[in-house]
Parts: sequence; C-alpha cells; structure tokens
Amino acid sequence: MQRGNLLSWPTPPLDWDGHSDVVWCVGYSPNGRHIISGSADRIIRIWDAETGAVVGEPLQGHSSTVRSVVYSPDGRRIISGSADTTVRIWDAETGAAVGTPLEGHTDWVQSVACSPDGRYIISGSSDRTIRIWDGETGAAVGKPLEGHIQ
Repeated sequence: MQRGNLLSWPTPPLDWDGHSDVVWCVGYSPNGRHIISGSADRIIRIWDAETGAVVGEPLQGHSSTVRSVVYSPDGRRIISGSADTTVRIWDAETGAAVGTPLEGHTDWVQSVACSPDGRYIISGSSDRTIRIWDGETGAAVGKPLEGHIQ
C-alpha cells in the first residue's frame, strides 16, 4: 500500500494451489515479497506475496510433515522443522539445502525461530526440549533446554 499509494488493501488471489496435502505453517519474507508454506506433503513452497504465483521449485528433503517454517532476519535462509525430527536450512534464493539436517530431537519438531541477529536457530519439539543451533555451522549450542512436562 505504501509503494503503490493504494487506498485499500488489494484482494489477494483466492486459491494458492501447489500443495497436495494439509498446509501446517506459513511465513513472510522480511522484505514482504514472498510467503513460504510447509505441508504434510513434505515440501516447502515459496510464493509471490502479491500474485500468489509459485516461485521456483519446491524445497524437498524432509521425509515427513513440515511443521514450521521461518525466514532468517536477513532473508537469505529459510529454516524448517519437521515431523521427521530434523531442522533444515535452505538457501532462500536457490532453494538448495545448506549443510546437513540438524539432528538431535527425538520427536517431531513443532516450531523453529531465528534470533534477531540470525546467529542462532531455535527449535521446539514434541520431545519436550528446546534446542539452540549455530545459524552458520548448524552445530548444537549447549545442552537441550528441558522442563516442559507436556
């Protein structure tokens, strides 16, 4: 609205077709140009936020439902968490996997987040732990945070 001096919010496309199963999570890129979505079909899609068109090829690599997706604060990476118990890092421009999956959780990864400076990735799991990862190397930082009972 700021760029086009519009008086009202434009109507987005009603149907964003591309996933073949339930969509569990969505997120916006920091610049607002793209939307990401994760699904039970095990893929992540990138969408043009204005037109609803699919951008590039789907991000594939998880072996189970994608439960959480988020962009890094600089918009260069996409982080995903899955029922396959892993966290993955993706190049937001090319869609290529960055490094190997982050492993350590013993149950579904339900949520992922990035620190404001992008140095850390945080994941929460059904195994009742929170893990902190180095955003550049993917290495675990410290021990898992424990204490949740459900």
